[in-house]
Amino acid sequence: MRLKRLFFGVMLLAGITNVGAMEHSLGDVSTSISLKVPGNDAQHYSLTLQKQQDGVYTCHSSEQLPLVITRQVVDKDGKQRINVVIKALDTVYFNYGEQIKTGYRHSDCQFYMPGFWYRQNLRSPEKAPSFHTSDSWLVREDRLSTPLTAAFNSSKGKSMSVIRIDKFDKEALATHKEGEVIVSGETSIGYTGFENIGGMTVLSYGFPYKEAPKTYIRKLTLAPSVEAFQLLRKGDSITLTWELSETDASDFSECVQRTWEYCYDTNRPQPVNTPYTVDRMKDVLSNFFVESYVNTTPTHYYSGVELKTATCASTDVAEVGFVGRTLLNAFNALEYGFQQNRPELVNSANSIFDTYLSNGFSPAGFFNEVVHYNRDFKESNLSIRRQSEGVYAILNYLAYEKQYKRKHPEWENRLKVILDSFLRLQNADGSFPRKFKDDFSIVDGTGGSTPSATLPLVMAYKYFKDKRYLESAKRTVNYLENELISKSDYFSSTLDANCEDKEASLYAATATYYLALVTKGAERAHYAELCRKAAYFALSWYYTWDVPFAEGQMLGDIGLKTRGWGNVSVENNHIDVFIFEFADVLHWLSKEFNEARFSDFAEVISTSMRQLLPYEGHMCGVSKVGYYPEVVQHTNWDYGRNGKGYYNDIFAPGWTVASLWELFSPGRAEQFFSKK
Repeated sequence: MRLKRLFFGVMLLAGITNVGAMEHSLGDVSTSISLKVPGNDAQHYSLTLQKQQDGVYTCHSSEQLPLVITRQVVDKDGKQRINVVIKALDTVYFNYGEQIKTGYRHSDCQFYMPGFWYRQNLRSPEKAPSFHTSDSWLVREDRLSTPLTAAFNSSKGKSMSVIRIDKFDKEALATHKEGEVIVSGETSIGYTGFENIGGMTVLSYGFPYKEAPKTYIRKLTLAPSVEAFQLLRKGDSITLTWELSETDASDFSECVQRTWEYCYDTNRPQPVNTPYTVDRMKDVLSNFFVESYVNTTPTHYYSGVELKTATCASTDVAEVGFVGRTLLNAFNALEYGFQQNRPELVNSANSIFDTYLSNGFSPAGFFNEVVHYNRDFKESNLSIRRQSEGVYAILNYLAYEKQYKRKHPEWENRLKVILDSFLRLQNADGSFPRKFKDDFSIVDGTGGSTPSATLPLVMAYKYFKDKRYLESAKRTVNYLENELISKSDYFSSTLDANCEDKEASLYAATATYYLALVTKGAERAHYAELCRKAAYFALSWYYTWDVPFAEGQMLGDIGLKTRGWGNVSVENNHIDVFIFEFADVLHWLSKEFNEARFSDFAEVISTSMRQLLPYEGHMCGVSKVGYYPEVVQHTNWDYGRNGKGYYNDIFAPGWTVASLWELFSPGRAEQFFSKK
């Protein structure tokens, strides 16, 4: 068999759109197939499409091939459904692909692959997938929160997408992660992406998976491309289905909104049937407060950072926010301890607050964010995110204590020092530096973490009745509107990466929600609209489908459904339970805009994130009850250990417990702002 690379364009049916007649037909298609004989390089064949009847084509090569390929195109609800049937006349190992011409100039396009690719991924470094490395990318579908690629053409105000429609119920192992690989059984995972062909954008997709020009196997580690081949025995056939759609979109933000709604409506994710009530979740998770408590150091804390999944033994690291969240966990333990009459939880929580009050601050009055006690080391770089999360936790604590006539003037004074330092740190455009020193010198001036500061500023306005904090909060949202929301550019909120990430959009949505709760009239309506825009980007990171796992991959063997879980960032390509107050935001938006998708999907998230609750007989790959897993590796990517279907060997349950606890403590913000 000889290698041939011939491309034949065949005009398909009349163009489609979700909103009206298109200016051009929906793409010319090129189809191809690669066949591999084990032990030999694969041979690649371009195919021509010969029309048999309306919408039905057969695919032919210039050489006789051991398969019959039929391609049917059906108009459905203003979209084109493509069904490809491949039948083997002899036993083959194959990889099938298509390219659809969009008619868009590549230089006019931004791209969207949900939960992985936004615009051109230019916030990401060269060692992660981005335009810095190539302007053409194919990726395996399980990287994406929906197996879809969209190209947005800014000059035409159009967006064209291709989505895979299938029963994703199979996955198979492969012995290699790069080059030509044969999967060990049947998989459901194909590929999708976009390519620059002669200055024009094509949408590329096929089955089984391939990744090019690089595959992303580890944090900041690009490897050579991969192309997978699946066995198809003589007489067997396989059916593959994609759907093409084009819609109007005034900007990239509207493209993401419309595409997310389309993904949601197409996949219709349903709540996961889990047996765990909220009460059961909190009861099991509360064991983390018991077993992780450390009281032999100057500040007592819950050990939730740099733990090994194999032992869950406490470490020497005390961290205020981000992945440690020890102060928020202390508030949760205190509140729960009183509710359940568990004095051991109340006592440990109070000891954390008391010791942090005495020993938890830098010379300038900021929180000591990260302390490694065995090494006598304190992180010298401070962050607006950890400081904000610490203040947020303490304000919740003080408001709770105030209800029961317990006053803490020293804590109030400490918070005022930090909040006034926030006012000093804030830039003229309303942003906050991402990282800085105790002497207020700037380490990282990028503003992606700014919305994390909005929450405690609005809360401090309510608690201290100081309008300076409200004005500062409003200035943060001016920055968010101008630099993040209007530009669809949500970046660098995750402190261990510098790229497009979920948390920047999630924090932006929560920040604008907070301001909407304390304002009225046109101002409130404006914040609500900004909240909705940011929320669509946050939602885009959450899975609308269930990624399949191979037998022997633990997460699949214990039945994990990925719908409702969120990917993290372009750099950190795994799913986790980061949600905190976002479900409250979604329920509020659902009422505010009469949009049932928001509240319905919040219920998917709430039920799905309960699945990996570790208790005796159901430990889910960790060694202590209630230590909820963190790095859930759902695709061909890892931090350095274990890979798809497992966790990294090091994890941080401090934040996972805090996130789930807030998910299961609805209405906190609204209750905080309703208090006298």
